[in-house]
Amino acid sequence: MRRAGAIAGAALLLSACNRHQSALATFGAEATQIRTITIALVVGAVAIALFMVGIYWRAVRAPEGQLSHKQGMRMVLWLGGVGPIIILAVLLIFALPAMRPRVVAPSDLTVHVEGEQFWWRVGYERPGGGVLVSANEVRVPVGRTVAFELTGRDVIHSFWIPGLAGKMDMIPGRTNSLVVRADKAGRYRGVCTEFCGLSHALMAFDVVAMEPAAFDTWLADQARPAATAGQGVGAQLFEANGCGGCHAVRGTPHDARIGPDLSRYGDRLTLGAGILPPTVERTAAFIRAPQEAKPGVRMPAYPQLSDQEAQAIAAYLKGLK
Repeated sequence: MRRAGAIAGAALLLSACNRHQSALATFGAEATQIRTITIALVVGAVAIALFMVGIYWRAVRAPEGQLSHKQGMRMVLWLGGVGPIIILAVLLIFALPAMRPRVVAPSDLTVHVEGEQFWWRVGYERPGGGVLVSANEVRVPVGRTVAFELTGRDVIHSFWIPGLAGKMDMIPGRTNSLVVRADKAGRYRGVCTEFCGLSHALMAFDVVAMEPAAFDTWLADQARPAATAGQGVGAQLFEANGCGGCHAVRGTPHDARIGPDLSRYGDRLTLGAGILPPTVERTAAFIRAPQEAKPGVRMPAYPQLSDQEAQAIAAYLKGLK
């Protein structure tokens, strides 16, 4: 029974841990510092709790009258006054280095992220000028400082990549800055941590930490038009049904900024802001009835499209690479 209890307790403690969205599985310098401080605080709290239990146990078992009033007052002074001051001072000194803001140089990458109901507008400042717009996916170079400029379009959202850094609110009319540095390449996950409406729990995004050379190549490649932009039946249906009134596709006349930019939809890792695999079938179903996958989403439904027409548009989008 003891072994079963220990296993159940460990499983409960680890139930929220995974490798791509966990504050314990870090891939950034800031998150590593937060994890170190958290572990130190937990260990310290457990040690203090065990120490107090020991004192209580000894006091209960001690003979009556063994502890005088003077000795009791001295214990209160040291354990209730001096001790906490020393402990808090040590913890403050230990945590101060993590509070020092990371310096941002003019050459460092700036990424603008705007939270909307219920997706993420992402813009990368390019070295030669201009901003490259994407959606629902964040890519960062390993070993380089990245400054996220965060704001909200409609309501308050909260930007959190657990393995990279702490949380930061996204407030309409205000821009908050979060400076980070990724230390390990891989695919991870970020989420919104401020209740923002019906599909708050369905508002996530992929985070891809890339080697610097690969990131530079990716950023330069993203600026060119998509390979199949403006071709085929799907492109014609996309235009005929007014999709270009909300979405932009580089290399075509469609340059709207109401909905997510779809210029490289075929390279996206997920559909609907991190909630679905971006297959042709899933994309077609989302086009016809987005509310079924994401309640409260502002994209209108297109039930008038047949399955074949929706799949043609989806196939066109999947070809945008």
